[in-house]
Amino acid sequence: MSTQAGYDRRPGWLTFAAIVMFSVGLLRIISAISYFSDSRKVNDLTGGLFGDDIWAWGIWDLCIAALALFAGYSLLGGGGFGRFVGYIWAIVLIVESFLIIGLAPWYAAGAIGLATLVIYGLSVASDWSEARA
Repeated sequence: MSTQAGYDRRPGWLTFAAIVMFSVGLLRIISAISYFSDSRKVNDLTGGLFGDDIWAWGIWDLCIAALALFAGYSLLGGGGFGRFVGYIWAIVLIVESFLIIGLAPWYAAGAIGLATLVIYGLSVASDWSEARA
């Protein structure tokens, strides 16, 4: 029996964090496209940080999506830099959620919950690396 039986596979929480980041990244791309078409069907954030500049929310969503997709891809590849970007992404998402909690409370609460689970997943699996697998 192998002494490294616990390191044969990637931890489930790490995989969960990567999949959440992929999912949120793809949804943020869809909402960015909606904002670029000047639609208010996804969220009406005209009273938020960027005001009436819906295109600015689109650019913000694309930045969040790029961070999420990069971090998810790097995590699935076993990269340590993806873990760092994942922490940064989750913190940015929590801060953004507190900024829009008055405009979209259910969305903000859900985003805070997912970001918290990602931080938990990354911290629980912090001692795992692809080199040991």
